Amino acid sequence: MIRTALLRWSTALALVILPLPAQAAGFTAPARTARVHGDSAEVAATVERFHAALTKGDTTGAMALLALDAIILESGGVETREEYRSHHLAGDMNYARSVKSDRGPIRVTVRGDVAWASSTSTSKGQSRGRAINSAGAELMVLTRTASGWRISAIHWSSRSIKSPTG
Repeated sequence: MIRTALLRWSTALALVILPLPAQAAGFTAPARTARVHGDSAEVAATVERFHAALTKGDTTGAMALLALDAIILESGGVETREEYRSHHLAGDMNYARSVKSDRGPIRVTVRGDVAWASSTSTSKGQSRGRAINSAGAELMVLTRTASGWRISAIHWSSRSIKSPTG
């Protein structure tokens, strides 16, 4: 009898201390859902602001959105934030201003203070005397800071789109 009462009490206590995730319980918590949707919009807006800064040639604006320990993966290499500022940033700004890019929707996943945003694009135009016709993919990892969401990692990849021959 004491064992049965102890078992019931410990089971009840476990249910209070260890609540089931909202999805497992069959409902979603409105406050949590609203926060995730708000976070998703903020993450997407941060990515958009970064691209807008590149297009405007705004070095200060672009760098302000990169975390201090950010890494950028492109052209088969990895660069720190400072290496990116001194190596590829100017070229990326020139490219963004001279080549028309049509970006697809940004897909955002938020997990606490970390989020990732992915998108694809097509680009067509001229850059440094070269014809551009390419498809690209982008993945950004962002972290929540006291100043808002900051980009901690960027991975860009692209491939040429072959024109159909007649």
